[in-house]
Amino acid sequence: MRRLMLRLATVALLSAALPVLAADETGATYGNGKNSFALATGSPGELGLLKLLAEEFARRADAQMLWVKAGTGQSLKLLQEKKVDMAMVHAPAQVDKAVQDGWASGKTLIGSNEFYIVGPKNDPAEIAKAGSAADAYQRIAKAGAPFVSRGDNSGTHQKEMQIWKQAATQPAGSWYVVTKDFMTASLKRANAENAYFMSDSSTWIMEKNVAPDLVILYRGDKFLVNTYHALTAPPGTTPGRDTAEKFVAFVASPDGQKIIANYGRDRFGESLYNDEPYARQYDR
Repeated sequence: MRRLMLRLATVALLSAALPVLAADETGATYGNGKNSFALATGSPGELGLLKLLAEEFARRADAQMLWVKAGTGQSLKLLQEKKVDMAMVHAPAQVDKAVQDGWASGKTLIGSNEFYIVGPKNDPAEIAKAGSAADAYQRIAKAGAPFVSRGDNSGTHQKEMQIWKQAATQPAGSWYVVTKDFMTASLKRANAENAYFMSDSSTWIMEKNVAPDLVILYRGDKFLVNTYHALTAPPGTTPGRDTAEKFVAFVASPDGQKIIANYGRDRFGESLYNDEPYARQYDR
């Protein structure tokens, strides 16, 4: 009971230093140090990478992180509204605009994964024969085969819409299923609908058991490489901004990069993410 009361008091203290967040925006709290900061991100938190990075940083910096669970679009909105001290996102064009517009700073490349287009084993749209991601999407639309979209302005959804644009196709109709949900939940929905879905490789490696009827049908287009950047609020604008900046430096350091490069290797035989040197070759 005493431990619970202490934890509640600590969370209350952290929350008091930040604008109020909606109930569905809270993810988890890592560490119990005096230097508090809030970070918004999606899959790195869902898949456990953020927990490892945050707990190691907390030990070194007497820190505490509040993870706010949000896709890229919402993460950037929270940063712009000064509701978090930093964001970890995968939408390079939006990241550049945020820095250019002055409400974000410290753009730092931290790693990458890639996108897979998964779908039913019988591949009714024959996307396994596609020559590009756009070709795969054209085949799905032409066949009217079920396709699940997150539809939530996340980095994944933004990438998906860029591919539809390349394919000169406006997705609409009963075959196009919008979830407004996170990656794992959308992957489950795709399995239930026997549908195609664009999953990030990290989620697929860890969570493919939730979609036993789906397989990877297309991968390899360089456009599907998915680079992650960290951004902080500008100096002096949020309570935990300086601690967030130190966290970004840790993630970009050799120790932080080692955690990223090795994450998942012991459980799955491969890492869920690539480190910054690998990502650099795809960063525009």
